[in-house]
Amino acid sequence: MTQPESREARLKRLQMRSMRRGIKEMDILLSAYAAANLAGMDAAQLDLYDALLHENDQDLYQWVTGQAEPQQRFRALVGDIAQTYQK
Repeated sequence: MTQPESREARLKRLQMRSMRRGIKEMDILLSAYAAANLAGMDAAQLDLYDALLHENDQDLYQWVTGQAEPQQRFRALVGDIAQTYQK
């Protein structure tokens, strides 16, 4: 049986996944968002962010830039990320 992932390990993993996306713009945007927000997120918010990171980069980019509507469950999170993008 594997040990559950510690919060510290999870934050590091999510930060790394935010930085290594495939589209450079998403690397920059998500790594900045993660650095500013992950530490303050609760477990449910981290679960949602983790799920978002499993989405296709092209879809994420279109959602964040307002070119396409995100899935309902991601709308608030994408809105927060888009605020980072617009700053």
